[in-house]
Amino acid sequence: MIKSMTGYGRAVQTFENREITVEIRSVNNRYLDCSVKLPRVFGFAEDSVKAKVKEEISRGKVDVFISVNVTAGSDMKISLNRPVLEGYLSAMKTIAADYEVKDDISVSSLTRFSDISVVSQALEKYAAMRTAEGVALEADLRSRAKTVLSLVEKVEARSPVTLAEYRARLTQKMQEVLQNTNIDEGSILQEAAIYADKIAVDEETVRLRSHLAQLDAMLTAGGAIGRKLDFLLQEFNREANTIGSKGNDLEQA
Repeated sequence: MIKSMTGYGRAVQTFENREITVEIRSVNNRYLDCSVKLPRVFGFAEDSVKAKVKEEISRGKVDVFISVNVTAGSDMKISLNRPVLEGYLSAMKTIAADYEVKDDISVSSLTRFSDISVVSQALEKYAAMRTAEGVALEADLRSRAKTVLSLVEKVEARSPVTLAEYRARLTQKMQEVLQNTNIDEGSILQEAAIYADKIAVDEETVRLRSHLAQLDAMLTAGGAIGRKLDFLLQEFNREANTIGSKGNDLEQA
């Protein structure tokens, strides 16, 4: 399944008289560019939020907006959730002991485990929108691919007819010029062969069919296919332009 690079997600939760709102939006970008805007007093959570975003998003310009409003009382205080913190600390020490990894636990590392469930909820809604848009984009691409295939089939069917019609016109013109004199069949065949070589689109239609097969495979596999898709569509355009320049037959073109 493919996903759109654009999307929007919003989640709101209340914790200890604080209403936390998280909004995530993204637009197309070649690489992942994540910007987090949140109250200065919660600046310690920025790295945690970015890390969470990177787990879910690989490309796009992503803006995360976090606001915190006090819903009761006039003073806002930051307090430790000791049970949660102690749980993280115990788990990290167990990992260090059981798996023989470096024990580099510090205050800054522990603050990265701050509760960011609101961010997770916003990301879920954001992902749902990207998926829905991706489904629509895939359906549109498959519909257009079907149209391209039907046009390729028409070109392939029309090409031999175009050559036969040209040969008939050439024979008629030579008869008119020579006033019914015996016509050299070899000359007609040679001229027709030259013309056929100029208008031959076999290579182009074969490549277009190959591109269509690649497109189908990419859409079926899903994942991040934006760059590959961009290149493939350029190739579609190249072959179509070549067919158009070779085809001087209205029905074929």
